[in-house]
Amino acid sequence: MGVFAVDKRRVSFALYRVLAYVTGVFLIGLAFVAMPAKYLVGETSMFALAPAPEGWEHWFGPESPLMHLIVMPHGYIYMVYVLVVLWVALDRRWGAGRTLGVVLSGTIPILGFVVEHRIVKSEQAEERAAEARDSGQEPAPTV
Repeated sequence: MGVFAVDKRRVSFALYRVLAYVTGVFLIGLAFVAMPAKYLVGETSMFALAPAPEGWEHWFGPESPLMHLIVMPHGYIYMVYVLVVLWVALDRRWGAGRTLGVVLSGTIPILGFVVEHRIVKSEQAEERAAEARDSGQEPAPTV
């Protein structure tokens, strides 16, 4: 049996990236599918802006199964996302503001994707600078 080394920093960051996307997708489903289905569509919904399509009534209103299919998993995934962000933040010694910003970006649709992209660019630039320092070269400028 072979033994291989696992870089915890890479594992935690890869897990953060995956969870950022999964959380973002579920949040979009929550904000643009499940909540409108519960509150805006159907005769029994709170605001009833439109009637439910015929034959699809059970998907809309306060008893919408979308709450179990989208909202509940999103809540659990978001809790894991917060724990992984804390893991990455402690591992990479982020400040409290950056950590809180990344955690809260998982609560605003689309913003999580933007923040994840910026964090990845920042981390890649830091890795290149560290490699350049270790090899005694000047770091390459980032575009």
